[in-house]
Amino acid sequence: MRDTGVNSLSREDVLKYSQTVCDGLRDDDDGVRREVLAHAGNRWSLGVIHTLGVYGQLRHAEIARRMHGVTQRMLTRTLRHLERDGLVIRHDFEETVPHVEYALSETGLELLVRMVPLWTWIVENADSFRAARAAFDRTHGTDKT
Repeated sequence: MRDTGVNSLSREDVLKYSQTVCDGLRDDDDGVRREVLAHAGNRWSLGVIHTLGVYGQLRHAEIARRMHGVTQRMLTRTLRHLERDGLVIRHDFEETVPHVEYALSETGLELLVRMVPLWTWIVENADSFRAARAAFDRTHGTDKT
């Protein structure tokens, strides 16, 4: 295991901690932990979390404009999941012309803060991923799909 300077845990300590966390996911009688992990960690959810974190409280259309490629249906579905899990707060201004805005909750902000190191690690290691994929593709004769 490469020492990143961020963490001085031994490989054994990391594996023990990892197992403890996995046990917590497995011992999930109602499935909420796995469900939140599955949808809060998906592309669109992380995009919404990032967008609201960077730009603050926004309307549905404003979020959509800042998230390239998301459909209205997918954005609506994602916002509902995030609201249900308490990561996003829906503000209904109860006006004659419907006016609804979304903002990160404290829990949503905490998720954003915890995701930044992972995103940083991905960006910093992109060249390694590309090299590994190229080597794999050469060895296995596979397409880049």
